[in-house]
Amino acid sequence: MKDDLRKKIIEQMTIDYSSTLEKNFELAKQFIRITKDGKVHLLHKESLGGKEKILLYLIGKLYAKEAEFTATDDIGNKELIDELGIPEGSLLPWLKELRAKNKVKQVKRGRYTHHSIPLNLVEETLKSVEIKLKER
Repeated sequence: MKDDLRKKIIEQMTIDYSSTLEKNFELAKQFIRITKDGKVHLLHKESLGGKEKILLYLIGKLYAKEAEFTATDDIGNKELIDELGIPEGSLLPWLKELRAKNKVKQVKRGRYTHHSIPLNLVEETLKSVEIKLKER
């Protein structure tokens, strides 16, 4: 009985982290590059809104972790501010809004709060950005 449930869970409920990233690789590579030290470089940065930049950066971190360029797929405010050039006064309300819409999740790292994007939102986010860029 327990083995049957285990098998069902594995077959029907388990998300394969790498297969989601693999499936969306071509789409992601239109917007994201990663460096060997785990930083994320956004293409089309000037055409993106602040929240889109944050979401794409977080997706880039998923790919950086998968490539083993970084140990974690979450990032703190300082990295977002430094790498995206977003002032803290804009960053914090955008993060709050993204969290309220369940597009970003918080991760506690000691006394710091980090952020990551849920894996199930990768494809939806990339397709949304693709559509917005085509409209511009």
